[in-house]
Amino acid sequence: MNNYEYYIGGSLPLHATTYVKRQADEDLYQGLKNGDFCYVLNSRQMGKSSLRVKTIQRLQQDNIACVSIDMTEIGTSDITASEWYASIIDTILTDLNLDDDFDIEELWEANSQLSSVRRFSKFIGKILLPLIEQNIVIFIDEIDSTISLPFNIDDFFAVVRDCYNKRSDNSDYQRLTFAMIGVATPADLIKDKKRTPFNIGRAIKLTGFRLAEVEPLAQGLVEKTTNINKLMEVILDWTGGQPFLTQKVCKLIKDSPEIVPNGQEAEWVADLLRQKII
Repeated sequence: MNNYEYYIGGSLPLHATTYVKRQADEDLYQGLKNGDFCYVLNSRQMGKSSLRVKTIQRLQQDNIACVSIDMTEIGTSDITASEWYASIIDTILTDLNLDDDFDIEELWEANSQLSSVRRFSKFIGKILLPLIEQNIVIFIDEIDSTISLPFNIDDFFAVVRDCYNKRSDNSDYQRLTFAMIGVATPADLIKDKKRTPFNIGRAIKLTGFRLAEVEPLAQGLVEKTTNINKLMEVILDWTGGQPFLTQKVCKLIKDSPEIVPNGQEAEWVADLLRQKII
């Protein structure tokens, strides 16, 4: 297990052996596969981005087209509504390998007499859905970045809701769904509660690691102890199952030259953390 690697901060690599599957993995995957609008709104360092990466991998294996929009890459300062919506469309085209078929400037200017949100809505109905015959999931990460935009963003969330409302009249919209991920509450994101998509969506609860789930982390520490279950229990007592902290503590233990004494797991880990963290 000398090559076993723990990751501290950021998304875990796609095939990381220390990825911990939680109930949220199945809830998000099944929800999106069923066409539900899903949202994962939680505090930072809880594994949201890694969850997105893993879910995209599973959905793509089911031949579902996936788009991943990172709102921080689009920007929030010194940007107009027109530039913001055009950037979203550009990301969608790029992720679906359609960017060679469309010039975003020509596409945008062709409807210059329409509002930005109307151009975005028209793009979905007239271009995206007719061109992509598969089911489509659009992931929007760092959705809380929209709070800092210098213009009202309620129209964007209203378009997402409208896509679900249109399903009864246009079956093509049944192939499209959204997942929003970030650090916020629905009330933070949209002011107009009458147009919010969150009251028709599915909240995905992302909890800390539980003892029954952490075997992928335990595998890297089996050479450090004769009682791996007790050691993992002690680690979770310290971290509360918080993914970033749990990965960090596991790495500290793995990198230590010492073997954890049997029956003294709690004391040994406490001493290690006092030296390295506290």
